[in-house]
Parts: sequence; structure tokens; C-alpha cells
Amino acid sequence: MIKVQEKDFDVSAELAALCQGRTNVGAVASFIGLVREVAGPGALSAMTLEHYPGMTERQLAGLEARALERWPLDRVLIIHRFGRLLPGQQIVLCAATSPHREAAFEACAFLMDWLKTKAPFWKLEEVGSQTRWVDARKDDDDAAARWQTDASDTDNSET
Repeated sequence: MIKVQEKDFDVSAELAALCQGRTNVGAVASFIGLVREVAGPGALSAMTLEHYPGMTERQLAGLEARALERWPLDRVLIIHRFGRLLPGQQIVLCAATSPHREAAFEACAFLMDWLKTKAPFWKLEEVGSQTRWVDARKDDDDAAARWQTDASDTDNSET
């Protein structure tokens, strides 16, 4: 399930809905990303996330499909916020359910690594009176590279 939204989310309610009636599920792994106050030199006062509606949802659905093909998962949930967010606010929730924990853990890590590097979101940081776009980071690319198994995993086109 993919949700791209401006409003905040209730982690407990989202995870409960994800597992509702799923008696085959033995594991739920999740990751909650928060906006950090630290942004290089200086304290972050806000971050604005932009995206292309429609394209973003298609790309995230493709990511979800790859995870479901790769691991024995029951369900996947990706919620990603956009708009202006303050330090400490939730930005992303990623969860995977599976009969066993290893698949859920691995799938959740895979989803987050690819969200950091391939999802079409652009981040504008506000530090003091200045703004700057966030560039891709090599360590994020390196983390995502561990999941590459074939040419389709490096594809950044819409799915």
C-alpha cells in the first residue's frame, strides 16, 4: 500500500490496519523516519519536500512490487509525506509483514535504501535565513547498491 500525503500519520493505527485479520503474519518490521535538526553547519528550522503527483506514486508502487517479488512478504506499506516539515516531525513510514522476521527486516531495509536514493522527492532545507536543496549522498547510494541484483534494480524510470 502506498500513501503520499501532506498530513501526519498515526504509526500505531497504520500498523494495526496493515495486520488486521492477517493470521499468517509472524513478523512486522517497520522504520519511521523523522526530520532531523542537524543539517551540516547550522540547525535546520524546516524542510520542504516536493514531488510530482502521479509519478511518485507509480515509482513507489514499482518499489513495492519489487519487494513483494524478492521476499516472501504478505504486505508492504510505504507512507511518505510532502510539504513543509519541522524537526522532530515524521517524514516516512515503511513497513513489511511476513510469516518470518528475516524477510520483513530485509524488505524494510531494502525499501528505505531505495526510498532514499530513487524516490522522486526533492528536499529543500531551511537553515537560518538560507535555503539549500539536498544533494544525493554517496553513502546512501552505497547502501542501495547492496540490493542490486540485475539491471532492473538500477532503473530509475517509472514503473
